[in-house]
Amino acid sequence: MGSTQPITDVDPARAAATGLDVVRRRSGGGLVLVEPADPLWVDVWVPADDPLWEPDVLVSFEWVGQVWARALASLGLETEVHLGRLDDPGGWGRRLCFGAVGAGEVVSSSGGRSVKVVGISQRRTRAGSWFHGACPLGGSPERLARVLAGTDELRREAASWLQARVPGLVTLLGTGEAPVSLAERLAAAFSAALP
Repeated sequence: MGSTQPITDVDPARAAATGLDVVRRRSGGGLVLVEPADPLWVDVWVPADDPLWEPDVLVSFEWVGQVWARALASLGLETEVHLGRLDDPGGWGRRLCFGAVGAGEVVSSSGGRSVKVVGISQRRTRAGSWFHGACPLGGSPERLARVLAGTDELRREAASWLQARVPGLVTLLGTGEAPVSLAERLAAAFSAALP
């Protein structure tokens, strides 16, 4: 769960039945499904006295998104970094991290629509900024949607939205590569793309 997300967004009994533990992270907005091999999750710490530190919260995401975009380009995927405020056309952003696109997050085009490739959140203190980036590899959006509180129809709509808008990197690259192997390659590419 995101840092300010209401606990009422999750049905605890459904989460337990799905085999998922619900924990709160100290950044970000909505739910993210984190499994042992998916997504690739990368944390970056930038001290407040570092040249990369930016006082404007929205602008501060841009360079991190550019690093992800360069790493993904090295694997053969064309992407864009979203600039500006939250884009939440389906209204899912409050509940599902990958339901909307925020500043610095990375998108691509698939099947004629924009899809989210990397989600980024940030936690700021006086000491600096801690960026969390997640890139779904194979993904199982229906599993995440199953834990939402509400009606079965709402859960079906959430799963459908996520399946259409967050296909996962394995699908986007079309290589059939195993998620673990792809995660290793992307982590190395991300590290190489850092300034």
